[in-house]
Order: sequence, then structure tokens, then C-alpha cells
Amino acid sequence: MTSPVSAAYTRLTEVCPDLVITVLGQDEPAPRGGGWVGAAELAAGGRGLDTFLAWDEDQILRDYGQPGRPDVVASFGLHRYAWAACLLITLPWFLDRRVPRLPVTDVSYDRVAGRMAVRAGSFACLPDDPAAALPGAVVVADEEALRAEVRAAVAEHLEPVLGAFGPRMRRRGRALWGMATDEIVEGLWYVAGLLDDEERAVRELERLLPGTTKPYAGSAAFRVLTGPTGEPLPTRDRASCCMYYTLRPEDTCATCPRTCDDERIAKLTAAAAA
Repeated sequence: MTSPVSAAYTRLTEVCPDLVITVLGQDEPAPRGGGWVGAAELAAGGRGLDTFLAWDEDQILRDYGQPGRPDVVASFGLHRYAWAACLLITLPWFLDRRVPRLPVTDVSYDRVAGRMAVRAGSFACLPDDPAAALPGAVVVADEEALRAEVRAAVAEHLEPVLGAFGPRMRRRGRALWGMATDEIVEGLWYVAGLLDDEERAVRELERLLPGTTKPYAGSAAFRVLTGPTGEPLPTRDRASCCMYYTLRPEDTCATCPRTCDDERIAKLTAAAAA
């Protein structure tokens, strides 16, 4: 089905072939069976979440040769879901200035196959958007009002998901919303780099998350380091830790709060050279 956000999802798959998004019709049933899980099942906890996290548990053991702590397994699982789920909202905003409302009842995910299915109903847009006359359009006054819609749409979707994952991750409140902040920023930052539009994404994300927008914890937190030959090395300071250090303490992420600037410069310089 074609919807006001379909073009953005198509563009996402073009640069991230491992993530295919299908827009369902209003009466079309959500996919079930196989690897599919409804976001509402994750938010409910219980068996659906158990099955979802069992995949992460097996993957950690297979890839790292050791079991992950239960809170680490849950952290990995949340990251893998939330990174993709945030893009369902942030990428149409970034590319087309359209912000879909996607409660957990309207999203399904097949992590193994890299597929998501969404039932896109209402969406916010600006007055000069040709889609403003379409059914479901909610016209807002300006760019700041549209940014508020992004924040609200992501919070609406993630809040029940965080509520289910939080106890298993041994995190709550600000720590969980710090993770949400990181997923919003790092997902769009990464995809914008693939679209050769990274600088604009940095500017947009700094306006979206200036650090004063609850329930989110922290800002986009971008900054620029200087490399060995004076070259600029963009980085950011994560509001949370992905817990990867518990499996590979010698190989932390370049944006990890545990990584000092000297280490970041070395990692970023090596990545640029590669």
C-alpha cells in the first residue's frame, strides 16, 4: 500500500537493504507466524518478549563464545528493536517532513528476516505539504511544532516497550529514556550518512533533542574532535551504555561514555582509514 510515508521507507531500504518496511492497509491483518512479533506483544512482556530475547541470548553465545548476563541480553534486544522502530518515525520527518503516529498495536517486526510491517494512519505535516489534504493529515504550524510531533510519536511508541524491557535490563526512568534518546539520534545519524546528508542530520537532531525535552534524557550531544593531522572527527556522547563492554571490554564503541577522547580519536581515525 502507498501512503504518505512510503517513499521514505523505500529510501531507507535502498540504503539499508537489511530492513524492509511494508505499509499495511487499514483492514489488512498484521503478519504473524515465522519470526514475526507484534510490538504490542513485546510491550506486554511475557512469552512474546521471552521468545524475542531468546534469539539475543543465542546470538550472544554464538558470536562471543560466552553467555550474556540477563540485563545485557535485554539491552541488546531493546537496541535492535528500538533502533529500527525510531526510524519508522524519524526518517519520514527528516526526508519529507511527515511524522506518522505508530502506537505499538500498529507495528510488527521480523528481526531475523529484517522486516517491519506498519499500519500508518494519522500523520503530522506542515501547511505547504501536498499531503496536507489527505485523510489522516494533522497540519501543524511550523518546524518546531513538527519536532514536537516527532518527540511525541516516538514516546508514544516506545513508552510501553521500555516499560516491558526495563525490569529485565535493571533500568528505569531516566536511564531508559537515555537509551531512547540514543536510539533516535544514532539511527538517523547513521542512515543520513548513507544518504550523504550527515551534516543536515546533525543540525536537525540538535534541534530535535536540545536536552530540555522530557521524557528524553540528554541532548543529541554531538561534538567534533581533532584527528592526528588536524582533520575533524565528528562524534557524540551517548546518554547510556549498550553494555557491549561486558562481552568485549577491550573494544568499546567510539561514542560510549566509557571511551576517552584519545581512544575515540584512534577508533575514528582507523575507521576513516578503512
